[in-house]
Amino acid sequence: MGPLETQIRQKIAAAFPDAPHFELINESHSHSVPRNSETHFKLVLVSAAFDGQSRINRQRRVHEVLAEELRAGVHALTQRLLTPAEWSPEAVSTFESPDCHGGSKRR
Repeated sequence: MGPLETQIRQKIAAAFPDAPHFELINESHSHSVPRNSETHFKLVLVSAAFDGQSRINRQRRVHEVLAEELRAGVHALTQRLLTPAEWSPEAVSTFESPDCHGGSKRR
């Protein structure tokens, strides 16, 4: 785990301390970036803080928390943000990041 991933984890954990489910996956290795990059992440977060919030407002909240990291080089942050009532293992297991048109190695 690199320093940027550690920083993101710490900020999310501090902003959403009630999260019963929290996954952060560095997907940079799947893209055309230098080895050990920290540019592409997938976030799965379940929090009661999202109750009554639209999908876009949930994402805005996460972007506010990670504003510094998003300005400093995080190219992609794919998010699945759920309330505890919305969460299920299936909601997470079927969640795939979209193709990155900035140079994905999967093409």
